[in-house]
Amino acid sequence: QVTLVESGGGLVQAGGSLTLSCVASAPSGTAFRINAMGWYRQVPGKQRELVATITRGRNTILADSVKGRFTISRDNAKNTVYLQMNSLKPEDTAVYYCNAETIDRYNYWGQGTQVTVSS
Repeated sequence: QVTLVESGGGLVQAGGSLTLSCVASAPSGTAFRINAMGWYRQVPGKQRELVATITRGRNTILADSVKGRFTISRDNAKNTVYLQMNSLKPEDTAVYYCNAETIDRYNYWGQGTQVTVSS
């Protein structure tokens, strides 16, 4: 069982920046290897949507709505994925969820972190 813990959410004014972090861990003695990691977001009443993903080899996919503003990166040694968010807009307000897929195809979600962008 892999646990994902997000951090870095908060309240920021439009045009500001935030960096989200997500660390993957497992009980002591449990081996795991993560392939893809990513960030999704969800607002009330809407489906969860992809923001960005990154493979172990650091190939990335970003949603059109965040290209040029958000950057996804990862540290494989630390099992950590980051989302650098610049030029934030009110429409970026959402709960951001970390996602990870292990090499044996198990999929895990974090508990979510709130990002609120005020106009």
